[in-house]
Amino acid sequence: MINGIFNTYKSYLCYIMKILFSIALLFAINTTVQSQDFETLNFKELKPIFHLQNDTTYVINFWAMWCKPCVEELPEFEHIRKSYENTKVKVLLVSLDFGSKVEERLSRFLMKKNINAEVVILDDPDANSWIGKVDDEWDGALPATVVYKKDKRKFFARKVTYSELAETIDNLNR
Repeated sequence: MINGIFNTYKSYLCYIMKILFSIALLFAINTTVQSQDFETLNFKELKPIFHLQNDTTYVINFWAMWCKPCVEELPEFEHIRKSYENTKVKVLLVSLDFGSKVEERLSRFLMKKNINAEVVILDDPDANSWIGKVDDEWDGALPATVVYKKDKRKFFARKVTYSELAETIDNLNR
């Protein structure tokens, strides 16, 4: 009888240990997702990316999680990133999101949307001083995208499609 009670207790203990291990694993995964790091820059720190003179084509998109057309076009940039991943094309998503826990919210949002492109957070409240430095045509409305290679560039002050981006990249690489 004591063996029976001991075996029942042992089974119960193993069951509890499995549950605790599962909870610990879920907590570890959740913590990892939330702690994804994003570089936060002011415009002075971001500005050099617009003037690189190498053989890479840069696709730089200004967006925010609260901007519906921005969110709608994010899959286009992810598609471009994947389509050109073995070439000298770099996609950079510049988030203009702000507020408390912005990195955590951004991390969850990108994971949910399956976006793996590089993201930086632009934290520079004096937008009037830097908007025109991105492009003379830009009035600050989102989304906005610059595609450039060396001194050749194209600016979109609106939502763009994969085919527009691909055509622009291919034309700049000719």
